[in-house]
Formats: sequence, C-alpha cells, structure tokens
Amino acid sequence: MRQRAPLVLAAVLAMLAGGLFWLSRPQPLPATAFAALAPGDPERGEAVFHATGCAGCHAAPGASGAARLVLSGGRAFATDFGTFRAPNISSDVAHGIGGWSLPELGNALLRGVAPDGRHYYPAFPYVAYARMALQDVADLHAFLSDLPADATPNEGHDLRFPFTFRRGIGLWKARYMDRGWAVAGDLPEPAARGRYLAEALAHCGECHTPRDRFGGLNHARWMAGAPNHSGDGRIPGITPAQLGWDAQDIVIYLSTGLTPDFDAAGGSMADVVDNLAGLAEAELEAIAAYLLILPDPRQD
Repeated sequence: MRQRAPLVLAAVLAMLAGGLFWLSRPQPLPATAFAALAPGDPERGEAVFHATGCAGCHAAPGASGAARLVLSGGRAFATDFGTFRAPNISSDVAHGIGGWSLPELGNALLRGVAPDGRHYYPAFPYVAYARMALQDVADLHAFLSDLPADATPNEGHDLRFPFTFRRGIGLWKARYMDRGWAVAGDLPEPAARGRYLAEALAHCGECHTPRDRFGGLNHARWMAGAPNHSGDGRIPGITPAQLGWDAQDIVIYLSTGLTPDFDAAGGSMADVVDNLAGLAEAELEAIAAYLLILPDPRQD
C-alpha cells in the first residue's frame, strides 16, 4: 500500500494540473459569431470609438484633435501588479492591428484573447467590453481600419512574478469575467441605454469601483470610488448619494469637464471627457439617467 501511495498522489496531482490547464484555456468566440451581421459602418463606429475611450489609452499623452486618432500606444499604467503599457492599435499592419480580421478584434474585446491565442491582461478592460453588442464591434472595426497607420513598435509590460505567467489569467477570467449587468434587471429608457454605455462601452466601473487583492471588481460597492492606480488620491464615488448632482450637472460635466462648482476634470478623467464629448447629447443624458438610479453601495 505504501508503494502505491506515491503513484496515487502523482495521479491526483496530474489530474489537478490537467483540470487547471483546461479551466485556464483561452475561450474565443464561435467562428460564426459575426457571420450574420451587417457590414461594419465606420460612421456608427466613430460613436463606438468615442464611447469606448480608445484614444484615452492608446493615443499619445496630451494629444488633441486629429492627433487623438493616431493610436500608437506606449502609455504606461502603474498598478499593484506591475506596469502595463498600452499597445499600438493603429492600422499599421506590422506594429498595430491593421491586419486583424473582425473576429480577431471581437475576440480581443469580448473574450480578452489575442490573435495568437494568448490571454490579454485585464488592464485591457475586456471584462466590461464583454457586454458589447456584436454589431458595435463590427462598426468599431470599420472605423479603426480607416484611422492613420503608425509604425511605433510595442513595448512590453514590466510585471512581477507570477503575473508574468499569462496562462493564469484564464483562471482569473473564470472567477471574475461575468458578462451580466452590474445593475441587473429591466431598466426603463433611457437608463437602459445608459447602462450599456456606462457598463460596457465607457467601462466606468473599471476606475470607479474598488477591487479585491486579485484585481477583481467588488460589485457590492459598484461605482463607490476606488484608489487611484497612479497612487495619487482616490477615484471618487459616482453613486447619487455620493455625487449629489442632477442630470443636467452630469451631462455638462461629461461634455465639458466642468463641475457645478466650476472645478474642472483632471488626470485620466480629462481624457474621458475628451472621448465622451464626441457623443450625441442624448447618449450623455442616457448615462446620466443610469447614474441617477445606481443603488447606494454596501458599507464594508
């Protein structure tokens, strides 16, 4: 019996390792996911581009006007897990995503899976984008394909062990990647549209919601505020009880960056305002309607 014990233990460990390997596998979209869609519309894709905030991470720091459409990447984002660097997502074939098909972009946005099959790190907010409508992905693909190419090479991330082990991201996804709504249930319009814009496209919860020690969002404190990833102060809570603004205050802030007390958006929020200012006023009103029905966060 004692001679068999090591063999049994080895078999159990092998089964456990195999199970973890299976659970951590990349899970791309079905091959036919985009087959029945209408062709991507770059005009509609421009609105998706503004809502998703691509330029906020992938354009050069301080870029304005047409320069915000040059998505050369390179911005560094310091976190507790190390420093992530935004990649080049311009239409350059060699260094950007100019050679990507629609399914490849869809897998990146909705599943966090790269064209070569690797997991993307969730510093790329695919946990939010996973709620995107497939047609919006197609329209965004059409718009991105028309943007300028830039040949800036990508820089690698600078992460601590064991976060350099990408396969482990598959286990993180199994725990934290939920494609359901953070504010569940049927919502009236325009709050339902605002939920889609805020939770899926604009990924507001990625900054305004606190995280646990593994980087997963604490949904019990949805939009309740969180430490600033840069280490400078806190990201404020934006629930109605914390914000104290009405719908018009929110729309003005999202379109101009000006608060009711004449302060101005700064830091990464200035980029968010630059992005959202490109949306129709009705879209900003929908976001305001959604924010105004957020529940009070649970107190820990």
